[in-house]
This record gives sequence, C-alpha cells and structure tokens, in this order.
Amino acid sequence: MVPGQGTAMLLRQAMTGGLRAALLSSLGTCAGLLIWASASAVGLSAIFVASPRAYNALRWAGALYLAFLSIQTLIELKKRGPSFAIGSQGGRAGFLAFRLGLTTNLLNVKAAVFSVAFIPQFVPSGFPIARGILTLGVVQALVSFTWAAFLSTSISRVTEMLASDRARRILTLISAIGFLILSLSLLIARQGLSSS
Repeated sequence: MVPGQGTAMLLRQAMTGGLRAALLSSLGTCAGLLIWASASAVGLSAIFVASPRAYNALRWAGALYLAFLSIQTLIELKKRGPSFAIGSQGGRAGFLAFRLGLTTNLLNVKAAVFSVAFIPQFVPSGFPIARGILTLGVVQALVSFTWAAFLSTSISRVTEMLASDRARRILTLISAIGFLILSLSLLIARQGLSSS
C-alpha cells in the first residue's frame, strides 16, 4: 500500500482505461504477488536479496519498464488523446491490462525483497515455513486487491468528474511524468531496503 510503481501503474490505468482496466491490472498485480510468494516459499526470491548483481538486474529491468510506460503513455496521449477506454482496444484489452499489472509487479524489486525479507518473519514458529509464506502471500494479495479496488474506484470517479479534454490531458501527462520520475529514482537508488 506504499505508493510506488504499482500505485503509479494503477493510477494510470484508472485515468486512461477506466475502472475495469484498473481492476484487471490489480488482478495482474495480485498474480505477481502470488508468484513472488511462491518463489519465496521455495527460496528463489532469496537470490535477489543475496546477490547484488541479480538485485541490480531486476532494479534496472523495473526502471526501464517504467521508462517504457512513461513513453508509451505520452505516445498514446499524442495519438488518441487522453481517453483510452478499455473497450476501444477490443477483446485483448482485458488481457493487456492484466499483463501490465503482472509485469509491473514482477519487475518491482521491492516486491521480491518484501517476499523474502518480511513475509517469512510472520510465519508462526512450528508452522511449515513454505505453507506459511504461501498463506501470507494469499492474504497479502487479497488485502492488496481490496486496497487497489478502493483506489481504482476513487480515481476513476475523480477522472470522470474531470472529464474535460484539457483536465484529462493534464492528468495523463502527470501520470507519464510520474513513471519517468519513478524510473529515474530506481536507477539512482542504492541497493538495499532503506535506500529505495
């Protein structure tokens, strides 16, 4: 629930694609959380904590993806204007929204670190660690989706109230700039939890 690249992606989806796009992206994010929890349960996500090279590779991939989203948002704004209703893209739009949420989460280094560094701490002693991590991962995904649904609904309604072409263009431009700022902050951040 801490604002970051997932929240920025969600805001973009709610502003440009509407509530349905934002909710489908949220489901993709939750799928990513479940993948990270599964990776943590079997020890794979520990690689990103133990290896600076793997951590930095994931961080750079995430930063480049955010820069791509920023550029894509600006191109869409110039091409089609500020309103990109999810229905206008045909049947693939739902899949694309889901994939955006999934990709954004899987390229989020904080999601990997959270899964390996924090979730295991909350597994009760004597409880099987893998099952505990998976259970807590499901809880995290449910809480995240609930929060994302609330945020998506709120942003979608505000965007509808600001339905003028000029207001939507400004909001979309702010979204693109936000992605770029997040991308740059990932590139200049030092390795570790406290720095990013």
